[in-house]
Amino acid sequence: MSVLDLIKGGIAEAGPISFDQFMEAALYGPGGFFSGDVLRSVKGGDFLTSPEVSSLFGATLGEFVRRERDRIGEPFRLVDVGAGSGSLVTSLLDAVDVEAWAVEVSPPARGALRDVLSPDRVVGDVADAVGRGVVVVNELLDNLPMAIAVRRGGGWSEHLVALSGKGLEIVEAPAREPVAEWADRFSGPVGEGGLVEVQLRAADWVRRTLDLLEAGALVAIDYGATAEELESRRVTGTLRTYRAHHLGPDPLEAPGETDITADVNFTALLAVAAEAGASVELHRQDDFLTDLGLREVMSELRQRELALARSGDELARLQVRSQLTGAETLLNPRGLGDFRVLVARR
Repeated sequence: MSVLDLIKGGIAEAGPISFDQFMEAALYGPGGFFSGDVLRSVKGGDFLTSPEVSSLFGATLGEFVRRERDRIGEPFRLVDVGAGSGSLVTSLLDAVDVEAWAVEVSPPARGALRDVLSPDRVVGDVADAVGRGVVVVNELLDNLPMAIAVRRGGGWSEHLVALSGKGLEIVEAPAREPVAEWADRFSGPVGEGGLVEVQLRAADWVRRTLDLLEAGALVAIDYGATAEELESRRVTGTLRTYRAHHLGPDPLEAPGETDITADVNFTALLAVAAEAGASVELHRQDDFLTDLGLREVMSELRQRELALARSGDELARLQVRSQLTGAETLLNPRGLGDFRVLVARR
């Protein structure tokens, strides 16, 4: 039975469901986008993240891990959450010698990670891994189920998913109290009919992870912005789908076959982390990686490329050029460089 049929059957039995319930089923339920037998974060999959673009992402992040280990001492472990293909934890371990764990729910990703780490260090829940050290979560929070609030008058409605003939449709209902409270606190000004992705699950995840973290830092990297920066995107909202490295169809059309995502509201996550007792910082990815030394590495690569060009070793020069191109992509201010990096320390 397809994911669409499962969702339709549930709605037929119990009535319309909230959008976060729909997103949970479409991404993580039986047959869901991340629950099937396809590894998504690879060139032949549906999307690429910074670690797949360049191993220098993990190598540079390794400097942050070293700094945190110097700060808090041993015992110390690195935890990669939503570790996917293992590209990030692999490049991190090439850069710094630490005890490493991976948290992943996707079956094919867990299989790939067991080729990188000891099988007992590949787990399905952060509670089984987090202790003292650094927790890295790269492009996961944007995939956690979220409600969709709609500004109506001085209050809020929210999107529900209902049956429509042979398919699904969006209907509105009065917003649940937690949804309305989050939207009031973190949406910023929203005009009539404006849409807000209410990211209660992301907030809960950050809060829980920091509660588990005895000492060290949580590093959350994702696309998104502050509430103020997101104001211009509230007319139509930021929810979208991806499939095969391209924007996909309406999320109701092919649940289980597309990634569903939205811009992360970092103002909300900063508030949650601070309320959990952490000291917090927010950076752009280009600034964060620059502070950790990536531009110095790029300068060395340029010098090496010039030397190889003079020597006539074209194959080696092209390999260095590929590394440079990847690093430039990580820092591109109109692309990955504009991602945000939340650092929350205990």
